[in-house]
Amino acid sequence: MTDVHSLPLLSIRSLCAHHGGKPVLHDVTLDIHPGQSVGLIGESGSGKSLTALACMGLLPDGIAATGSIRHRDTELMHLGEPGWQDIRGKKIGIVFQDPMTSLNPIMTLGSQILESLKPVDGERAADRRARAARLLDEVGLPDPAGMLRRYPFELSGGQQQRAMIAMTLAAEPELLIADEPTTALDVTTQAQILSLLRDIQRRRGMAMLFISHDLDVVSAMSDHVAVMYGGHLVEQGGTRQIIDAPRHPYTRSLLDAHAGLSVSRRGMPAAGGVVVDIAGLCVDYGRFRPKRVLDGVALRLHAGMTLGIAGESGSGKTTLALTIMGLLTPSAGQVRVFGMNPAEKRLRREFARHCQYVFQDTTGSLNPRRTLLQALSEPLLAQDRALTGRELLRRCAAMLEEVGMEPSLLARFPHQISGGQRQRIVIARALAMNPRLLVCDEPVSALDATVRNQVLALLAGLRRERDLTLIFIGHDLNVMASMVDEVIVMRRGGIVEHGAAGEVFSSPRHDYTQELLRAGRCATV
Repeated sequence: MTDVHSLPLLSIRSLCAHHGGKPVLHDVTLDIHPGQSVGLIGESGSGKSLTALACMGLLPDGIAATGSIRHRDTELMHLGEPGWQDIRGKKIGIVFQDPMTSLNPIMTLGSQILESLKPVDGERAADRRARAARLLDEVGLPDPAGMLRRYPFELSGGQQQRAMIAMTLAAEPELLIADEPTTALDVTTQAQILSLLRDIQRRRGMAMLFISHDLDVVSAMSDHVAVMYGGHLVEQGGTRQIIDAPRHPYTRSLLDAHAGLSVSRRGMPAAGGVVVDIAGLCVDYGRFRPKRVLDGVALRLHAGMTLGIAGESGSGKTTLALTIMGLLTPSAGQVRVFGMNPAEKRLRREFARHCQYVFQDTTGSLNPRRTLLQALSEPLLAQDRALTGRELLRRCAAMLEEVGMEPSLLARFPHQISGGQRQRIVIARALAMNPRLLVCDEPVSALDATVRNQVLALLAGLRRERDLTLIFIGHDLNVMASMVDEVIVMRRGGIVEHGAAGEVFSSPRHDYTQELLRAGRCATV
């Protein structure tokens, strides 16, 4: 148990921040004691990550901060860059949401960990390398000595996150800041990373600031919870107190949003004609030593249905979706979508009129140099080059209104809108082709509960209004259960279970499906 009477390890007092004269943090006050785990929760844009970056002296250019942040007896707000170099990593470490933005792609894991490793007087190079391997072993990576020679792109998302944790631990910090470390991971990998962080914290006696928009994760990882909204810290207290008896209306709204998805799944629709017909599908990656990533997949999807594709990272979900869209060519077997072969190049324009894809990474899906008007105009002009500027503007404004956004945003660039708004733009752009099949690849995995519910409700409404057939890929089984009519569960490139959603989620037959459901329930226990 944490001694609440001990001096704080980190003490934040009246922290304020401004960007272009606009306040973005308001009078934030928070203590973190040695060995304590504090959860910081709130929806996107609430100020969670800005607070963490202020504690590391990493606020973006143009943001000015005032107030006090003390690490033990050191006032951090007055430090110059040399002073911060003694704090960052060595006293306070941070694990970001996307490890690939933190790992150097042209350096091996060994080189990067050795850079961070706390020095020991008189230590030989071989002993130092052995210490680095022990760190990789501590975070559960297989063949630690071999892993030291590998590059980040050779690892899965979960392995990259483990490597990032090992690198952060190399300097033996007293406080670990974990900023949304499991947001885009599947439930199985998420459970493993959370368990790893808990074990490491207890074993090393570190303090932790755990930032997330997932209430289940925060409640499982934290002794103390602080809730942020609009740059204000609106409530804080013991975890059970906040979860069981929230005082602030915003905290109650977060709990309500998390407890019940705002999507009501309709009853099983009458089956229409066959939209997707797959038999004996195999897909191999690599030319010289091909690796089979889909093996013998067979599937039929009828018009008007919503199909969920579930499975952990590497199971073949996205590969199957990309093959359905004609973006990958099968090594064997047959794929027909509306009777067409998606991989046939001469049919690409016709195929695009019927089928569209919503990617997981909205930032990578939108050209950062093009305004929303330019992004939405592209599919319209692909269908009718004669459209005038005024007509384009009118139709793009109507597209924004259909997905619940203000037409006044058309002049903005992607970086000037929120993640939830970018996801709506990507959906609007896909719908501009008036498709009959929409493939949604993890469309809400990185969104907080409130925005997630809004996007799911939007998709459900569009499906009804446009009579769409949907393929919904996800790793959050609770979300999937609220959206889909039938579900397939994939593992190691094959389908291990397929059936009506109610049957699969209530009475799974395959051991792996049962394991996924347990992981979804227990990822935060």
